[in-house]
Amino acid sequence: MNEFTQSFNTAIAVILTLLYLYQLGYLLIGIVQKRNAGRTKTPAKLHRYAAIISARNEENVISGLIKSLKDQNYPEELLDVYVIADNCTDNTAQVAEDAGAIVYRRFNHLQVGKGYALDYLFGRLTEEGKNDYDGYFVFDADNYVDPNFVKEMNATFDTGKYAALTSYRNSKNFGSNWISAGYGLWFLREARFLNAPRMAVGSSCAISGTGFLVSGDLIRENGGWPFHLLTEDIEFSVNCALQGRVIGYCEKAVIYDEQPVTFKQSWDQRLRWSKGFYQIDYRYGLSLLKGIFAGGRKGFSCYDMFMTVAPGMFLTLAAILINLIMLTACATLPTPEAQIVVEECLGFIARTIFVFYLGLLMYGAVTTITEWKAIQIPTRKKFLYLFTFPVFMFTYVPISAVALVKKVEWKPIYHGNDQTFVPASRNKGLSI
Repeated sequence: MNEFTQSFNTAIAVILTLLYLYQLGYLLIGIVQKRNAGRTKTPAKLHRYAAIISARNEENVISGLIKSLKDQNYPEELLDVYVIADNCTDNTAQVAEDAGAIVYRRFNHLQVGKGYALDYLFGRLTEEGKNDYDGYFVFDADNYVDPNFVKEMNATFDTGKYAALTSYRNSKNFGSNWISAGYGLWFLREARFLNAPRMAVGSSCAISGTGFLVSGDLIRENGGWPFHLLTEDIEFSVNCALQGRVIGYCEKAVIYDEQPVTFKQSWDQRLRWSKGFYQIDYRYGLSLLKGIFAGGRKGFSCYDMFMTVAPGMFLTLAAILINLIMLTACATLPTPEAQIVVEECLGFIARTIFVFYLGLLMYGAVTTITEWKAIQIPTRKKFLYLFTFPVFMFTYVPISAVALVKKVEWKPIYHGNDQTFVPASRNKGLSI
């Protein structure tokens, strides 16, 4: 049994290392790449856009987002703002109308979620003959949009290379506590060490829920937004990879969003994300594996998306569970062979936890250093949350386990009254 245990643990470690080794290349690119290295020249055309906000009971924050969109350094006549007041029971619709948005009210308690709300609006715009926009921005109601966001996204979109674009995602409440800081570091890492390297090597990026732009041609080709899984953003990204379409990344386009601060809300949100990833594994896993053999950019994008949605956390959890079972079975046996198995199992569990923590600490440290000015909190908190970041990520282990067996439905996340948010960089002249 000891030989089996050693072989099993070694195989798991080697397989996971080899599968994710390419992300070490992403890390190196993210470190050495100069900021804004891929910035585009002045665009030849200013495109016409619609900004879409799907909102459920967001009266506290939605006017702040709409104001930041109305204050864009971009011609006002080329940016229309739409709000889907989705199953609202508060005053979201009226607040949005008062702030200057075009509001559509939707009530559907069977088809619940952002994907359905977006699809509803695209359908309404088509019916009313208003679906002729060059592109559609998608935001969450709690966002704040940097004044140059649309201008910068337009500069990259005008190159004609991309079916969609994602942006640099920062946090409004990074320093509230270890939970919001965990989210904040994760999204900064995603921008700097995933999407920026993907852009550099010519692969397709992944959108992340908010702050993205989709070509109007693609929306019309798809007949709206046919992505309705719990993680509709990743479903869209996977679909683009499978179709050979490229999602780009615009580092100079910055948004800020509000992160959960209670563990209950964080648990609910990440449980939905984990369940959504399992849904995508089930629906698209085989197609992504086939797509890998297409070779070239499409093949690599399919591999990258496959590893993004692959249940790596679940595989690690399964390996730990198997070792715990063998440990329990052998713990009470007096034979020397049983004791060797116990030691091997304990060693594997300890090594796995240590390596996991150390790896996340390294990613957190590199992200904190490279994005130092973007993390607008006191220095002592930057160091504190650097060490709590791996703990935040560890909580994905039970979340992933529960998501595997529990039915999960979309639940709204409460956002506080943060309409007056202004990033510190605008007051102090820091460049982000």
